[in-house]
Amino acid sequence: MIQVRLNGKDLSVSNGHTIRSLLQSIEINPLGVVVELNREILTRDAYSDLEIKEGDKIEVVHFVGGG
Repeated sequence: MIQVRLNGKDLSVSNGHTIRSLLQSIEINPLGVVVELNREILTRDAYSDLEIKEGDKIEVVHFVGGG
């Protein structure tokens, strides 16, 4: 297990998670969010390639529709 910070809260996750697998494990659709990893906005193409590391800071922003 490693420790990361997700949306300002500490979280323990298994080693080997990518951004995409983390989103799936917390039941978030990767197509409906923007992810920032250590203050860098990621492209959706990178979600499957980037492995989460100890101490990473991850921010997940949901799109909200309205009228």
